[in-house]
Amino acid sequence: MDGMKDNYSHKTDAQCYAMLQSNNRRDKEAGFTELYKRHSQRIYQYCRRFTGNNDTASDVLQETFLRFLSSAERGATMTNIPAFLLRIARNLCIDARKRQSQFVISSEIMELPAHDAPMESQELRHLLIAALDALPEDHKEAIVLQAYNGMSYQEISDATSVPVTTVRNWIVRGKKKLREILAPYIKELEK
Repeated sequence: MDGMKDNYSHKTDAQCYAMLQSNNRRDKEAGFTELYKRHSQRIYQYCRRFTGNNDTASDVLQETFLRFLSSAERGATMTNIPAFLLRIARNLCIDARKRQSQFVISSEIMELPAHDAPMESQELRHLLIAALDALPEDHKEAIVLQAYNGMSYQEISDATSVPVTTVRNWIVRGKKKLREILAPYIKELEK
């Protein structure tokens, strides 16, 4: 691909995926490279948040794209590439987490946006991470996907293979529980 000067950023995901299924080696490489460039960072960030480990996240990212490539080579039909990649990554992260002793979201892994009051924001950030850890795994995952990956209910539904109403319930219940957990601390910070 060293001599490849073509820019494929104007192509849709579907067009890049079709290139990936082509018999032409150059098209395959270009399609894969473009899709990897578009989606790898988002998948890596998800894996890093989910596993709490940079090395595991890198391994899961590589395996995700290998499985994606394998699906393309088998001729699988693809309608929503980001959701398909996230579903592969999610399943691999679940397997990786089963191998880990526990699921941890550290403050280094989960970066929350900080606002004007740095001391209070830092304290609130740590409290929020602890509160997230207290939620059931499905609630936590849905909130992380929505709040930190910017995904809609439908996108989360596609990625987790559960109905949109279930995703909505997880997020509503999770946020309610977060408010309950954080209420005493927020009142204390306001004093």
